[in-house]
Amino acid sequence: MRLLRSGLEREEVEARKRDLIPALFSRIPTGVGSHGAYDLNAREEDEVYSRGAQWAVSKGMGLHEDLQHIEENGCFPNAEPSEVSDRAKKRGRPQLGTLGSGNHFLEIQYVEEIYDDPAANQIGLFKNQVVVLIHTGSRGFGHQICDDSIQAMLRASQKYGIQLADRQLCCAPIRSAEGQSYLQAMACGVNYAFANRQLITHGVREVFREFFDKSEKDIALSVVYDVCHNIAKMERHKVGSVEKEYCVHRKGATRAFAPGHPKVPQDYRKIGQPVLIPGDMGRYSYVLVGTEGAMGEAFGSTCHGAGRQMSRTKAKQVARGRNIEHELEGRGVVAHSATRAGLAEEISEAYKDVADVVDVVHRAGLSRKVARLRPMAVIKG
Repeated sequence: MRLLRSGLEREEVEARKRDLIPALFSRIPTGVGSHGAYDLNAREEDEVYSRGAQWAVSKGMGLHEDLQHIEENGCFPNAEPSEVSDRAKKRGRPQLGTLGSGNHFLEIQYVEEIYDDPAANQIGLFKNQVVVLIHTGSRGFGHQICDDSIQAMLRASQKYGIQLADRQLCCAPIRSAEGQSYLQAMACGVNYAFANRQLITHGVREVFREFFDKSEKDIALSVVYDVCHNIAKMERHKVGSVEKEYCVHRKGATRAFAPGHPKVPQDYRKIGQPVLIPGDMGRYSYVLVGTEGAMGEAFGSTCHGAGRQMSRTKAKQVARGRNIEHELEGRGVVAHSATRAGLAEEISEAYKDVADVVDVVHRAGLSRKVARLRPMAVIKG
């Protein structure tokens, strides 16, 4: 997830959104099989896998200050391109700088509600401010790394005598050759995702500059934060009275480090790490901050999103015969999608109400509410 804050207000963008959203859709390739505009040689590809968003910024597609507001400063350590299969590289090659399909999206939103004024001020959010929320990852590159690794882990589970309740729980000892190989390949996938969101950010900035007769400083589009929600990483945590290193797996979960943590950007350290929790395209998303409760109870983690309550197949059945674009327009949301099926799979009722989920993690002390964001326009794959 990545959130960009702008210097624009809702009224300025509302009048242009019907033209703005197709321009963004044209600039940012979207959906299954979409191809980006970046033709890299093998050495440059390895740089992407090794350096992530730092590679994109070094090529002029971003600002140095962007990196300060990305998890791991936009470059996940220990990446080793030689551990990635040729098939994964082939799948990822044409997709860099693309949005993808499924529940991936780019939304133009506005800040509808502020719950914590000091935290919102520190993050740079104000009421009726326009923001852009981006949800996409490592595309087919990361998917193939996963597929390849599952096969390796199934063999490793047998090799190390690990009994599996389910084949999808296949695994290997972290310090084993198989475990280290996976972590090095996974790090390449993380860096690809960081670079991908950075390139999309670059495209969003270009389109906004074309549409709004304002200085770049006034448009702004600064990175609030960029954080992962499908990752395993080595972190130090205290369990009981003992602090030690753990391999923390966050699958459908997001990091939520507390105030004062050295991994939180300096300008957010007093309030805690920003947490981005998206909702469905017809309702709202949330910005929260991490807490001590998350550190003590959940290895510095909170939820990623609302979660589906309806399969994609069921959602398409429920949406059959309906005009989803028209329904969204009734809620003030302009939608642009690569396919009608893509919109049908993502109807609001396919998801739990994210407000209920956010209230739970807020009351549980796993993260603290800062702001609610309401969608104005959305791109779906």
